[in-house]
Amino acid sequence: MMWQRVVGGLSGAMSVGTGAYGAHGLKGKEEAYIKVYETGSRYQLVHSAILAATPAICGNSSRAGKIAGACFVTGIALFSGSCYAVALSEDRSVGKLAPVGGFALIGGWLSLAILRR
Repeated sequence: MMWQRVVGGLSGAMSVGTGAYGAHGLKGKEEAYIKVYETGSRYQLVHSAILAATPAICGNSSRAGKIAGACFVTGIALFSGSCYAVALSEDRSVGKLAPVGGFALIGGWLSLAILRR
């Protein structure tokens, strides 16, 4: 189950880059869109960390770890990706998948809490 550690590390590195871009490259955008972008970056960083830690929490080949990892990856892509799309396009209609991503992130946390090794 090392894929979670690798994907979590890569996603965490990407979130540092997106955060830096948000701090410097979004000058001149409306404050509301900057906040949406920052939310996406923050959620990506937090969930990348837990994704990378999932093998240590659940064991290397557990069902809980596989389900939680899949949920976290899906959630990061859909939620944070939607936030980035909304902020960069300044069009809230492109963020329709954010709620699905949010539910996937919740599913990841619930998988860690409820499922057995």
